[in-house]
Amino acid sequence: MWRDSFRLQIFCLLMAVLAVVVLVHNFFQLEHLDDDTVSGSNWITENDVQHSLSQTTKTTRKPYCGYKQQFLSKREQAEQESLLAAIQWPKPSDGKIAFVQSTDPARSDFVIVKPGGFFRVGDQLEVLVHMKDFQGRPKQYGGDYLQARIHSPLLKAGATGRIVDCRNGLYKVFFTLLWPGEIKVSVSLVHPSEAIQVLLRLREERPDRVYFKSSFKSGRYSETTECNVCLPGDLPVCNFTDLYTGEPWFCYKPRKLPCASRISHAKGGYQKGLLTQEESLFFQSDVNIKRPILSSGPDSVIVKPKAFTDSSSMDRAEDPTVSPSGYYYEDQWRSRTHWIHHFNKSDDITKCLQGKVIHLFGDSTIRQWFEYLTAFVPDLVEFNLGSPKNVGPFMSVDLKHNILLKFRCHGPPIRFSTVFSSELRYIANELNGIVGGRNTVIAITIWSHFSTFPVEVYIRRLRNIRRSIIQLLDRSPKTLIIIRTANVQELGPEVSLFNSDWYSFQLDSVMRKMFSGIAVHFVDAWEMSLAHYLPHNLHPKEVIVKNQIDAFLSYVCPLQT
Repeated sequence: MWRDSFRLQIFCLLMAVLAVVVLVHNFFQLEHLDDDTVSGSNWITENDVQHSLSQTTKTTRKPYCGYKQQFLSKREQAEQESLLAAIQWPKPSDGKIAFVQSTDPARSDFVIVKPGGFFRVGDQLEVLVHMKDFQGRPKQYGGDYLQARIHSPLLKAGATGRIVDCRNGLYKVFFTLLWPGEIKVSVSLVHPSEAIQVLLRLREERPDRVYFKSSFKSGRYSETTECNVCLPGDLPVCNFTDLYTGEPWFCYKPRKLPCASRISHAKGGYQKGLLTQEESLFFQSDVNIKRPILSSGPDSVIVKPKAFTDSSSMDRAEDPTVSPSGYYYEDQWRSRTHWIHHFNKSDDITKCLQGKVIHLFGDSTIRQWFEYLTAFVPDLVEFNLGSPKNVGPFMSVDLKHNILLKFRCHGPPIRFSTVFSSELRYIANELNGIVGGRNTVIAITIWSHFSTFPVEVYIRRLRNIRRSIIQLLDRSPKTLIIIRTANVQELGPEVSLFNSDWYSFQLDSVMRKMFSGIAVHFVDAWEMSLAHYLPHNLHPKEVIVKNQIDAFLSYVCPLQT
């Protein structure tokens, strides 16, 4: 009997030990899942309970939008509110406007103030624009998005103007006359104010109108799911939020595969049916998208040379808000913020870049710089990294002159064809890994792929990049950092809903304010594309890219004055 009791005690003890082992094992499993979540390879639900990776049951979940979940310091909150206030756009007094009451560029007109006046280089020219609707009645409110430039076709000269919305249907445009001769004025309506209200609604309510996808693979089995900053619905998601920057990114969880099996990212497509029938009337190519507004009088003035002073000797104090920042003359860009040397020979570029490492971060518009330099400089040879075409990363090397040129696209959202998951890098993190120094050159552009999202998403990204730039310059003050701005592009009814110049203009305005006052330099691709005589293009033609490269290299190898 005593033996039976002893055996029972031993059995109970063994069961207790086994229970402890199972409990510890379960805790380990939970910890392992938590670790996966932190590293961005698990999925989350509304109540943040972690489930087994094999579980595919639907869970109740509110739409998660990462940009709404930010925790900002008081200083960051104040800056964000200030930035959003700075780009706030005038709205019509009435909520819904009929198409016939919207702005008609064909019936609108502009006049030059004092067209017969005496003008010299350096003077200001003022233009008044009167907006009318399709019934020929003067508009009583502002909010139209205009673009304006002065130009002399025979001289291949051009510059942009500064537009002031009087908010009563009148607009003032101010031009600085920067070269002598006959100078013509051109004004265009990019979007009527009624279309801008639609674009505002889409930006705030439909950040999913461009969607993305990721492929997941294990062995021979693969799945593809939708991804975005925001994923509505009640399906479980994989949380790929970046550990260091906090940049949110999510994909719907595959049915059978774990989140850690993601192998690639790609653009999914564009949502259709975004507009009502009435709204679509505000987006017509030959009616109210990038249409010229004609003058009701003379459209040109004669400008005399400035006495005793070369117009190129203007103030070169760099300021990203100077308008205009420069102008074209004989198809060459002349900056008003820094001296530009024109690198017309490949040997001049080689001499400038000798011994340097050049990092290009961003989208396809800065990839053009990589392509131009690699094609133009014979000794700069691309090293085949096996990267997908037009995606990267790319690298070119000049062993003789010790030059290394690299391009890498920015992290999601990025509307490229297939990008390997291992190559999805955030610019801020890449900057944190650069030692820097006098032989390190960094150029950054980031704008086009953020046009469909609320501006807070873009502000977050720039804030992270700015923080990394400041840290890099603190540890390596001699590092050279250049920001390439946004540029204008060709627009049609569909492109306008995703990549309108108005979206780009708003983002560009935010970027200039956020990077003002720190030791970075600017290549004003916006004005360089708007002031030129060539048609607008998301990827500007070579003559414009060449001028961008000249401006860039003039920072790397400044002229001695």
